[in-house]
Amino acid sequence: MFRGRSLHTLDAKGRIRIPARFREILTTRYEDRCIITNLDRCLIAYPLSEWEIIEQKLGELSLVRQDVKAFQRFFISGATECNFDKQGRILIPQTLREHASLERDVVLAGMLKSFEVWSKPLWDEEINRARDDFAQITTTLAELGI
Repeated sequence: MFRGRSLHTLDAKGRIRIPARFREILTTRYEDRCIITNLDRCLIAYPLSEWEIIEQKLGELSLVRQDVKAFQRFFISGATECNFDKQGRILIPQTLREHASLERDVVLAGMLKSFEVWSKPLWDEEINRARDDFAQITTTLAELGI
Protein backbone atom coordinates (compact mmCIF):
# COMPACT_ATOMS: atom_id res chain seq x y z
CA MET A 1 0.00 0.00 0.00
CA PHE A 2 1.07 3.57 -0.61
CA ARG A 3 1.55 5.33 2.72
CA GLY A 4 3.53 8.24 4.05
CA ARG A 5 4.31 11.59 2.49
CA SER A 6 7.43 13.24 1.16
CA LEU A 7 8.54 16.57 -0.25
CA HIS A 8 9.93 16.69 -3.80
CA THR A 9 10.98 19.24 -6.39
CA LEU A 10 9.37 19.55 -9.79
CA ASP A 11 12.11 20.08 -12.37
CA ALA A 12 12.01 22.59 -15.24
CA LYS A 13 10.56 19.98 -17.61
CA GLY A 14 7.71 19.09 -15.24
CA ARG A 15 9.15 15.84 -13.89
CA ILE A 16 9.11 14.60 -10.32
CA ARG A 17 11.06 11.79 -8.77
CA ILE A 18 8.81 9.15 -7.28
CA PRO A 19 10.01 7.94 -3.87
CA ALA A 20 11.80 4.58 -3.93
CA ARG A 21 9.20 3.03 -1.59
CA PHE A 22 6.39 3.99 -4.01
CA ARG A 23 8.36 2.74 -7.04
CA GLU A 24 9.02 -0.53 -5.23
CA ILE A 25 5.29 -1.03 -4.66
CA LEU A 26 4.60 -0.29 -8.32
CA THR A 27 7.28 -2.63 -9.66
CA THR A 28 6.71 -5.55 -7.25
CA ARG A 29 2.94 -5.46 -6.80
CA TYR A 30 1.77 -3.78 -9.99
CA GLU A 31 3.60 -2.62 -13.09
CA ASP A 32 6.21 -0.01 -13.89
CA ARG A 33 3.74 2.75 -14.82
CA CYS A 34 0.81 4.64 -13.45
CA ILE A 35 -2.18 6.73 -14.51
CA ILE A 36 -2.32 10.28 -13.17
CA THR A 37 -5.34 12.58 -13.31
CA ASN A 38 -7.18 15.55 -11.77
CA LEU A 39 -8.64 15.33 -8.29
CA ASP A 40 -9.98 18.28 -6.32
CA ARG A 41 -7.02 20.66 -5.94
CA CYS A 42 -4.38 17.99 -6.50
CA LEU A 43 -3.52 15.08 -8.78
CA ILE A 44 -3.98 11.40 -8.05
CA ALA A 45 -1.86 8.56 -9.42
CA TYR A 46 -3.04 4.97 -9.68
CA PRO A 47 -1.21 1.81 -10.68
CA LEU A 48 -2.60 0.77 -14.07
CA SER A 49 -4.49 -2.25 -12.72
CA GLU A 50 -6.19 -0.16 -10.00
CA TRP A 51 -7.10 2.43 -12.63
CA GLU A 52 -8.67 -0.25 -14.82
CA ILE A 53 -10.98 -1.21 -11.93
CA ILE A 54 -12.15 2.41 -11.71
CA GLU A 55 -12.69 2.57 -15.48
CA GLN A 56 -14.71 -0.64 -15.39
CA LYS A 57 -16.95 0.65 -12.60
CA LEU A 58 -17.44 4.01 -14.31
CA GLY A 59 -18.20 2.26 -17.59
CA GLU A 60 -21.12 0.51 -15.93
CA LEU A 61 -22.79 3.76 -14.86
CA SER A 62 -25.54 5.44 -16.85
CA LEU A 63 -24.32 8.06 -19.30
CA VAL A 64 -27.74 9.70 -19.06
CA ARG A 65 -26.91 11.03 -15.61
CA GLN A 66 -25.40 14.49 -15.82
CA ASP A 67 -23.27 14.00 -12.70
CA VAL A 68 -21.72 10.84 -14.16
CA LYS A 69 -20.87 12.62 -17.40
CA ALA A 70 -19.47 15.61 -15.52
CA PHE A 71 -17.28 13.34 -13.39
CA GLN A 72 -16.02 11.47 -16.43
CA ARG A 73 -15.26 14.70 -18.27
CA PHE A 74 -13.19 15.92 -15.36
CA PHE A 75 -11.60 12.74 -14.03
CA ILE A 76 -11.28 10.45 -17.05
CA SER A 77 -10.42 13.09 -19.65
CA GLY A 78 -7.50 14.27 -17.54
CA ALA A 79 -6.02 10.79 -17.21
CA THR A 80 -2.51 10.33 -18.59
CA GLU A 81 -0.33 7.25 -18.54
CA CYS A 82 3.05 7.99 -17.00
CA ASN A 83 6.09 5.80 -17.43
CA PHE A 84 9.17 6.05 -15.25
CA ASP A 85 12.47 7.15 -16.71
CA LYS A 86 15.80 5.63 -15.63
CA GLN A 87 16.01 8.07 -12.69
CA GLY A 88 12.58 7.06 -11.35
CA ARG A 89 10.84 10.23 -12.52
CA ILE A 90 7.51 10.77 -14.24
CA LEU A 91 6.61 13.65 -16.51
CA ILE A 92 3.46 15.44 -15.43
CA PRO A 93 1.70 17.05 -18.41
CA GLN A 94 1.36 20.84 -18.38
CA THR A 95 -2.45 20.75 -18.15
CA LEU A 96 -2.29 18.62 -15.01
CA ARG A 97 0.46 20.79 -13.50
CA GLU A 98 -1.74 23.84 -14.08
CA HIS A 99 -4.80 22.15 -12.56
CA ALA A 100 -2.92 21.31 -9.35
CA SER A 101 -0.93 24.58 -9.25
CA LEU A 102 2.32 22.60 -9.30
CA GLU A 103 5.33 24.85 -9.52
CA ARG A 104 8.44 23.81 -7.62
CA ASP A 105 7.82 22.17 -4.26
CA VAL A 106 5.41 19.24 -4.36
CA VAL A 107 4.20 16.73 -1.79
CA LEU A 108 3.53 13.10 -2.62
CA ALA A 109 1.06 11.55 -0.20
CA GLY A 110 0.28 7.85 -0.01
CA MET A 111 -3.42 7.03 -0.14
CA LEU A 112 -3.32 3.21 0.15
CA LYS A 113 -4.05 2.08 -3.45
CA SER A 114 -2.98 5.39 -4.97
CA PHE A 115 -0.93 8.45 -4.17
CA GLU A 116 -1.66 12.15 -4.48
CA VAL A 117 0.54 14.91 -5.87
CA TRP A 118 0.05 18.32 -4.24
CA SER A 119 1.63 21.72 -4.52
CA LYS A 120 3.28 22.34 -1.15
CA PRO A 121 1.21 25.48 -0.38
CA LEU A 122 -2.09 23.73 -1.18
CA TRP A 123 -1.01 20.68 0.81
CA ASP A 124 -0.32 22.87 3.83
CA GLU A 125 -3.80 24.40 3.52
CA GLU A 126 -5.40 20.96 3.20
CA ILE A 127 -3.57 19.54 6.22
CA ASN A 128 -4.47 22.58 8.32
CA ARG A 129 -8.12 22.21 7.29
CA ALA A 130 -8.05 18.50 8.24
CA ARG A 131 -6.38 19.32 11.56
CA ASP A 132 -9.07 21.91 12.33
CA ASP A 133 -11.87 19.45 11.44
CA PHE A 134 -10.22 16.38 12.96
CA ALA A 135 -12.77 15.86 15.74
CA GLN A 136 -15.63 15.73 13.22
CA ILE A 137 -13.60 13.56 10.86
CA THR A 138 -12.91 10.98 13.57
CA THR A 139 -16.58 10.96 14.56
CA THR A 140 -17.57 10.25 10.95
CA LEU A 141 -14.96 7.48 10.68
CA ALA A 142 -16.22 5.93 13.93
CA GLU A 143 -19.73 5.88 12.45
CA LEU A 144 -18.28 4.05 9.43
CA GLY A 145 -16.71 1.47 11.72
CA ILE A 146 -13.09 2.66 11.63
